[in-house]
Amino acid sequence: MEMNAFLKNAAKDKKMLPVVSFPAAKKLGIPVDTLVRDASLQAKAMLLMAEGTKTPAVVSLMDLSVEAEAFGAKVRYAPGEVPVVTGRLISDEEEADELAVPELSAGRIPVFIDAIRQAKEMIHDKPVIAGMIGPFSLAGRLMDVTEIMYTCYDEPETVQTVLRKTTDFLLAYGAAQKEAGADGLILAEPLIGIMSPEMMAEFSLSYVKEIVRKLQSETFAVIYHNCGNAVPFMLDQIISQGAAAYHFGNAVNMDDILKRVPDNVICMGNLDPAGIVAKSDEGIVKDAVRDMLLKYGGHPNFIPSTGCDVPYDTPWENILALFG
Repeated sequence: MEMNAFLKNAAKDKKMLPVVSFPAAKKLGIPVDTLVRDASLQAKAMLLMAEGTKTPAVVSLMDLSVEAEAFGAKVRYAPGEVPVVTGRLISDEEEADELAVPELSAGRIPVFIDAIRQAKEMIHDKPVIAGMIGPFSLAGRLMDVTEIMYTCYDEPETVQTVLRKTTDFLLAYGAAQKEAGADGLILAEPLIGIMSPEMMAEFSLSYVKEIVRKLQSETFAVIYHNCGNAVPFMLDQIISQGAAAYHFGNAVNMDDILKRVPDNVICMGNLDPAGIVAKSDEGIVKDAVRDMLLKYGGHPNFIPSTGCDVPYDTPWENILALFG
């Protein structure tokens, strides 16, 4: 599938393309801690989204613990919650130097690759978009999301050492998802979105550019996701990364974003996934989608979406309401 053409058509049609995966699992009666360990169940959840909704593309799980777990990080599981990385794997330069780049057989990485392969065997009329954490956000989960901010100032070389290794791993993982049949991936780099533009330039920009340059093609789109509230301050740097599309969270004013980017830069977002989609009723969801289209629908490069992944316990009626 020619993904640039698909994204341009999606922006033209203004069809809702939400990041929804876990609610489909709940609809199937699958708890989260089972889903994230089973490729066939993940593929079934994607198939339900493809056949049971009007989404123009299917997005796989946004589980940002998978890659850190492959490196050796500890992960906490629960039936109704997305897995969470706990503890700190790297605390100093020596541990950063000793950190090994894992094989693609580590942890649950094979499960997520196989889920894409199985989904592509069943879904033929819509793109299947994989998910992957960004290099700095992965480094933050290995070094602790708070501690890495101090380390960026005190020991930047240590952070750079970890970033080189996280990027090398993500390049291999992204290539494997591409080989499994994915039509693209959402690269989630939220942690850099709460830092300064200078930090973004030093600790994320070049690594993301490398991932985009080496993975993206006419038939494979990298969609950059950043739901941080500092996005407006680093917007020029973000769009310089060359991704096929940019996905933003509800922490920013989408109108401000769209007024600043060129019309040929596809932007996606940014309906509140928790406060509106998960916690209100279907009538409010429909009204919110209608309001979003009234505000932003005049922009030729806008694709309506949720600002991030929709929570597991979201009523299925609210998911259907996203599509009118």
